[in-house]
Amino acid sequence: MKVILLKDVKGKGKKDDIIEVSDGYGQNFLIKQGLAVLETKRSKEVLDKELLTRHLEEEQKVSVLNNIKKELENKSFEFKVKTGKEDKVFGVISSKQISEELKNHGFSIDKKCIKIDGVIDSLGTHEVTIELHKRVIFKIKVVLKK
Repeated sequence: MKVILLKDVKGKGKKDDIIEVSDGYGQNFLIKQGLAVLETKRSKEVLDKELLTRHLEEEQKVSVLNNIKKELENKSFEFKVKTGKEDKVFGVISSKQISEELKNHGFSIDKKCIKIDGVIDSLGTHEVTIELHKRVIFKIKVVLKK
């Protein structure tokens, strides 16, 4: 019997996979538990339509994020920091602070999307990677000044 998985099933497959299972397992466990539906012509059409809709939504989301990328890419954001002897910076600049600075410029970007290589604890220019989506990754510059 062929079924379409509605949820991930450990050891069998991921959501939306069409798999072959024994009749008893399919009827008595997968379908009864709401983990799968019997594959029919109609259920296959519904699955194809849903996958197409998800794909179009994903493309639209990527398009919007690419517009944000174009606006922010290679821009620099300045932070005034306090320094001690020999221009040693007190503290570090975190992803939360960068996120707040981006908000001040009108861009709502979650701090989890901001990837900092190492620590930003010295005066000068530092590159920070922003990953809005697995297909939308770019860099901005963070400048520390006294």
